[in-house]
Amino acid sequence: MRVLVEPLAPDMFDPACPSSIMPIRIGDKWSAMIIQCLEQGPRRFSEIRIPLRHATPKVLTQTLRALERDGMITRTVYAEVPPRVEYELTPLGRTLLDLIAACRHWAEENMPTILAARDAYEDTITDAG
Repeated sequence: MRVLVEPLAPDMFDPACPSSIMPIRIGDKWSAMIIQCLEQGPRRFSEIRIPLRHATPKVLTQTLRALERDGMITRTVYAEVPPRVEYELTPLGRTLLDLIAACRHWAEENMPTILAARDAYEDTITDAG
């Protein structure tokens, strides 16, 4: 028996909705990691690259620019030879640290259930094929 539910509103994802301009998206793989890298203070690009070695330099640069554009980090260029550039969390960026920690905690607590669900799903795909 199917339960009757209200139909979805056609404008529920309207471009004017605040969620469409959110700077940190749940699926954005690198932003939260960059924010964590900057938690202890300013870092150079080469320092951030060490734990994020699987991100291409292009993707890392694009993500840093997006975070800077949204006011989450600052980029400071020092007039040295060679030039030195550092990235640092802004007060707004720091407000994300607790949220990221909560997401990580949720993932750690639920990982066994998620992995079991994936295994069960794969079993149904294998059995059906």
